[in-house]
Amino acid sequence: MAKDSAIGWTDHTFNPWWGCVEVSPACDECYARKFANRLGYPWGAHAPRRFFADHHWREPLNWNAAAVRDGKRARVFCASMADVFEVREDLDDSRRRLWELIEATPALDWLLLTKRAREIRRMVPAAWLEAPLAHVWYGTTVEGPDYLWRLEELRRVPAALRFISYEPALADVTWPLDGIDWLIAGGESSPGFRPPDPDWIRSSRDQALAAGVAFYFKQWGGLRPTSKGNLLDGREWRQVPRYATA
Repeated sequence: MAKDSAIGWTDHTFNPWWGCVEVSPACDECYARKFANRLGYPWGAHAPRRFFADHHWREPLNWNAAAVRDGKRARVFCASMADVFEVREDLDDSRRRLWELIEATPALDWLLLTKRAREIRRMVPAAWLEAPLAHVWYGTTVEGPDYLWRLEELRRVPAALRFISYEPALADVTWPLDGIDWLIAGGESSPGFRPPDPDWIRSSRDQALAAGVAFYFKQWGGLRPTSKGNLLDGREWRQVPRYATA
């Protein structure tokens, strides 16, 4: 879930479970919450998480085999319907299973994106901190300058590659980009979407390019992801960092 993701900066998405709880303004128009609610699944701190059967967990193994066969690495966004680093004891078994799955699929680049950057070092296997895996990329969401502390926490994580999700972009940001390899920017897709100021996106692009950081502009947003397109100054910006062979 799901092969050939509609998210432009990844090839696949994988969710070890569904469910989360809001932690900041970036969550106000959460697409995952709204999608889950439409399907009848509860959301929030007191709601149960939705777990999946073994066949779901075998999908990344198939993707890994295809990547080896084709000689082409694939990126996996984990997780589009959850936060891998949410603090809940009922998630611990699935989290351990996820770490084992990641170790078993070295032909996939796993993009672990979180708003809970303080929890990364506490939750990942100690061996990953001692010797970072080249195919594990850590990212954090920073929607505005009030959340730059997440970036500082991310920088403390030993990693082959670190990235920022400036999505939804809710305010102008002056980025400290030391130790950062990728900046993804975009507006949100929701009936209540909050459009980003084009100057915020241009500034982020220019800061990334000046720092030698790959820049990816996903979308302007709107009712749907494609509502207002993804052109910035007349062109697409779809840079992806080179695979880190650590």
